[in-house]
Amino acid sequence: MKLDLLAFAPHPDDVELHCGGLMLKMAHRGHATGIADLTRGETGTRGTPEDRAREAQTAGRILGLSARENLGLPDAHIASTHENRLAVVRVIRTYCPKIVLIPHEVARHPDHTAASQLVRDAVFLAGLTRIETGQPPYRPRQTIFYFTHLGFRDLVPSFIVDIGGFMERKLNAIRAYTTQFYNPDSTEPLTYISRPEFLDELEAQTRYFGSLIGVRYGEPFAVREFLTIDDPVVYFEG
Repeated sequence: MKLDLLAFAPHPDDVELHCGGLMLKMAHRGHATGIADLTRGETGTRGTPEDRAREAQTAGRILGLSARENLGLPDAHIASTHENRLAVVRVIRTYCPKIVLIPHEVARHPDHTAASQLVRDAVFLAGLTRIETGQPPYRPRQTIFYFTHLGFRDLVPSFIVDIGGFMERKLNAIRAYTTQFYNPDSTEPLTYISRPEFLDELEAQTRYFGSLIGVRYGEPFAVREFLTIDDPVVYFEG
């Protein structure tokens, strides 16, 4: 299966949190979307890897994904090693996505920073003929960076996507991770993301980025290249 958009997540739930609205919007427009979770989240404080796998499948259905898989890299030990790069290269060559989404390296969680470097390296290597995986070489047309917790404060986006019609479904996809977010009946330890305020804060951040482009909700993204506009008249007409 070939994908238009493939998002890489350090852990199950990262894509839902930080670019779930974009994934929903692209699927709604008929684009084939997928997620590659790098780890099973096995070092997380709450839930088990089996819980996270079930929750990820539920969230994937809400997002309308065409594909989702887990690479099983060691949680809290993501690194851009030769073995890990090859694992990501295989996924890229399998799905041949036009666009890949990866976390920005400016991040609160060290796995997010490490995942950014790992996938960036693999995107380049996937286009080299002499990197052997038994698959033809393939390099995505564009890498786009999504912001995670720290990035909301410290980074300036290249562009913001209006997700106003998809915010409630994004929140539903996030809430599919019942072990990870606020649950008054849970007896597990409280974490940064399981605080009752966390999803309110996330929604407020999304409203802030939406306000910058005159809409109710927005998700921020960055690219390293300068964006080309061939026809400003057509572009700014929308």
